[in-house]
Amino acid sequence: EGVKRVLIIRSKSRVSRRKPEDRAISLKKQLSGRPLPAKRTQMRPTIFVMDLEGCLIPEIWLHIADKTGIADLRKTTRDVADYRELMNGRLAVLDRHKIKLSDIQAMLADLGILEGARDFVEWVREKTEFIILSDTYVEFAKPLMKGLGNPTLFCHRLTTNAAGQIDGYALRSEDSKADIVRALKGNGFRIMAAGDSFNDSNMLIQADNARWFRAPASIVEKFPQFPALTEYQDLKNAISQFLL
Repeated sequence: EGVKRVLIIRSKSRVSRRKPEDRAISLKKQLSGRPLPAKRTQMRPTIFVMDLEGCLIPEIWLHIADKTGIADLRKTTRDVADYRELMNGRLAVLDRHKIKLSDIQAMLADLGILEGARDFVEWVREKTEFIILSDTYVEFAKPLMKGLGNPTLFCHRLTTNAAGQIDGYALRSEDSKADIVRALKGNGFRIMAAGDSFNDSNMLIQADNARWFRAPASIVEKFPQFPALTEYQDLKNAISQFLL
């Protein structure tokens, strides 16, 4: 019995003195022929953000210009890089012509959405989270969201006087689209963005992945780092690649 006890102790001692690499080799032999567990990768959640006008619906101010016949209202963020300059000019024109908010809302009743926009939005929402980031106003755009399936919309607000005329506007921030993208990334999201105007450029710069969508050549040339697309199917393909 004494001999057996010694042998057991020695055996345990020998095991305890095995090198880590020897134990790894032994474990590898034991697992030989068994399928290895799948490697888990933790991907950050994704959000696709997109401009509204020119991308999903026609340009609101071009529609208003056509309805009123006022050429000065045809300028958009594709033409003027400074948003406050653009908007202050619009308000001055509306005031000069005594056009009320209710007048504009009546004009926008038949604006509609771009062909293929609803199907595109529904497709995106099946694949990932989707937010529209726009420099339009709730008072203009909210009724139009129904045609797109009521996606999430972040935009600004207008103020009116007692006569119902637009006398001001409240921006979320001076560079709200880029600010929102930065905030979402700071909370762990991967962001892909698409837009068509000067006011989208900082949003695209802040995003992890970005595309121009139906942007004029003059804007694409200023920011050639972003591929330019014109069809929803091409944008779907780009989003699918981003989500891999």
